[in-house]
Amino acid sequence: MLKRLAVLVLAYLAGAVPFSNLLASRLAGVDLRRFGNGTVSGTSLYKVSGFRALATAGILDIAKGASGPLLASGLAPATPTPETRWRAPSGLEAAAAGLVVAGHNWSPYLDGAGGRGIAPSIGAYLVVAPEGAVLLLGGLTVGRLVHHSGIGTLAGQLAVIPVLRATRGRQGTLAGMAVVAPMLVKRIMGNSRPPAQAPRVYLARLLFDRDTWSAPASED
Repeated sequence: MLKRLAVLVLAYLAGAVPFSNLLASRLAGVDLRRFGNGTVSGTSLYKVSGFRALATAGILDIAKGASGPLLASGLAPATPTPETRWRAPSGLEAAAAGLVVAGHNWSPYLDGAGGRGIAPSIGAYLVVAPEGAVLLLGGLTVGRLVHHSGIGTLAGQLAVIPVLRATRGRQGTLAGMAVVAPMLVKRIMGNSRPPAQAPRVYLARLLFDRDTWSAPASED
C-alpha cells in the first residue's frame, strides 16, 4: 500500500514540473503566468520563445505524462480483459495517469497554475491505451487545420471514453475518465473567474477554450 501511495505522489509531482514555464523563463525571461491569458502552455511558450522551445517542452511533457503510468505498471501491470482482446490498464495505472495530468494543470511549483494537460495526457495514454493518444492528437490536428483548436481538442477528449470502453472494457473507461476529467475541469475553470456572465463564459470555455463566443482576429 505504501509503495502504491508513493507511486501516486510521484506521478503528481512529476506531472507538476512546469517545463514550458522553465524554458520561457530561461530563454525569454518570461513567466507565462503573467503572459497572455496566464496559461502555462506550449502555445504561450511558442509565442515568447519559438518552435524549438515548443518542441522541447512538448517532448518533456509527453515523457513526464508517461512516467506515472510506467511507475504504476511495475506494481500493478495491465491485465487481459474478457470483454475485449485488448489489455486493460490497472486501477493504479489509471490513477497515476490522471494524477500526472492534474499535477500539470495545477502545479504546486507554480502556486496552482498550469496548462491544459494535452501533452502529458498523450504521454499517459501512450502507456495505458495508445488509441487514446491517437484520438487526442487527431482532435488537436483537425482543430488546428480548421482554425478551431478548442473544438477539435474537446472532440478528441469526449471521444476517448467511449472508445476506451470499447477497446479496453470497464478499466478502459476508468482510465479514460481519470485523464479526461482534469483536462475538462481545467478547461472550464481556466486561470481566473470571469468578471460577469459566468454561465455563458463557462460554456464558452468548455466549447471553445476561451472566454468569448467570437474568436479574436489573431486566433489561428
